[in-house]
Amino acid sequence: MKIVHRLMLLVLGAVLSVSSLADEYSDALNTLIKGNFKEKAKAVEVIAASGNEQSVVILESMLEGNLFYRRSDNLLGFAELVDKKYNFKSLDGTETEEGLGKRKVKKVSVNNSLRKQLRGLIAGLQLISGTKAQRKDAALNMLSTVDESMVPLLNSALKQEKENSIKKLLMLNIAMVDIDSNDEKIWQPALSTLRSSLESDVRNKLVSIQEVGPEEKQQAITDALQSIEGKVNFYGGVENIFFGLSLGSVLLLAAVGLAITFGVMGVINMAHGEMIMLGAYTTFVIQTYVMPNWVDGSVLVAIPVAFMVTGAFGILIERTVIRYLYGRPLETLLATFGLSLILQQLVRTVFSPLNQSVATPSWMSGSWAVNGALSLTYNRLYIIGFSLLVFIGLIFLLRRTYFGLQMRAVTQNRPMASSMGIRTGWVDALTFGLGSGVAGIAGVALSQLTNVGPNLGQGYIIDSFMVVVFGGVGNLWGTLVAAFSLGVVNKFLEPVAGAVLAKILVLIFIILFIQKRPRGMFALKGRAVDG
Repeated sequence: MKIVHRLMLLVLGAVLSVSSLADEYSDALNTLIKGNFKEKAKAVEVIAASGNEQSVVILESMLEGNLFYRRSDNLLGFAELVDKKYNFKSLDGTETEEGLGKRKVKKVSVNNSLRKQLRGLIAGLQLISGTKAQRKDAALNMLSTVDESMVPLLNSALKQEKENSIKKLLMLNIAMVDIDSNDEKIWQPALSTLRSSLESDVRNKLVSIQEVGPEEKQQAITDALQSIEGKVNFYGGVENIFFGLSLGSVLLLAAVGLAITFGVMGVINMAHGEMIMLGAYTTFVIQTYVMPNWVDGSVLVAIPVAFMVTGAFGILIERTVIRYLYGRPLETLLATFGLSLILQQLVRTVFSPLNQSVATPSWMSGSWAVNGALSLTYNRLYIIGFSLLVFIGLIFLLRRTYFGLQMRAVTQNRPMASSMGIRTGWVDALTFGLGSGVAGIAGVALSQLTNVGPNLGQGYIIDSFMVVVFGGVGNLWGTLVAAFSLGVVNKFLEPVAGAVLAKILVLIFIILFIQKRPRGMFALKGRAVDG
């Protein structure tokens, strides 16, 4: 009987304990509605400690300004503004109401102190029970708000954490607190940990205490900051190279088609930029009208479609205009310039003169954070890789296929190629179509970096000609080297001289270079250059 009695007491105690916690949790939620900021600060502590699975959602909604209560019955929930009306949903999702006026719901207010507290509590909850990504984000977010009160939580999370990258971030947070100590045995190990990090919050912390504490500590912090600054400058240079390569990859796609047509046919095609623009608009049409519900796949579909659309435009232009102007470069230039204006106006008529945005697929969104000072965006990484794949494909086409053999034959000696039975007229047409198709692919890539508009191609036509002339007319390897070289040089000059002056300096350099090497870096022998 005594055992049964004790069991009954334990069960009753557990029930009362759970009931007590439930009451505290319910009171805390009510305090968010009626309490002042000090009372809300205590309430969010109770919510965080309750163990309720909705705690993180409630605290995050409160931080983001999405936590509301309905005035009629003080029911707490989430609200979304749609067409100047609120759609309200209770915390448990059992009660919803749409079309509420602004006076019928009210946001749970927070101040800066409460926001800081919320960030710490959310990070703490995610550190203990979140996924790997959540734990890592929480540890990173805590760097800006960490204080001595969070150290027990950090130590507890450190003991149970198995992922090394997250362990380092937790140790970094603890060091951010320990660095405030004037005890040499505490601040020296902390500084050793901090100086290995390139996170901006760490640098800001060291700068803020650089003149605080013993002289020995101040000097050590100064040395650490100099070391960190050197690493930041180095990675800044790496980032400039990356952005230069991404610009170069776009220039490569834009110029390689021009190099093909210019090298084989000797045609100065001023409408080449409009082929880029048409490729970008093809991407917009496919994503907006053909595949609006599958953004992730629309870009992949747009690549071959843009190639075919712009390639067809290129063949049409060659068959109807260019074929009658061979040997008359000035008239070819004027005719293609007129075509570029016609195509721009056509796009303005069909799509309007306003820029259109193309959504980035989820697999191209975001960035790869190498460290606190270097972050590489996925869309640019994909474009660099894609441009190299296109380049390799063109090399294979020219070197390993019968059509490529015909193109090279026409480039080197048109009369001889014609006497051997090669239909030089159709080689010209298909070559022009190939160059235009590659320009269309460049437009697909550009649509992931900027808005699509009627003047999109105009910003790249001059740069494309510079790349072709600098690398060597008709030489694909020269185009590759020139595109990446000019892209990197531009990105290093822009911070110093500005975007416009940087382009002028590059243009002056190319003019002087051509005075010494008129055929560019890699001269190509053939009809186009010998003529």
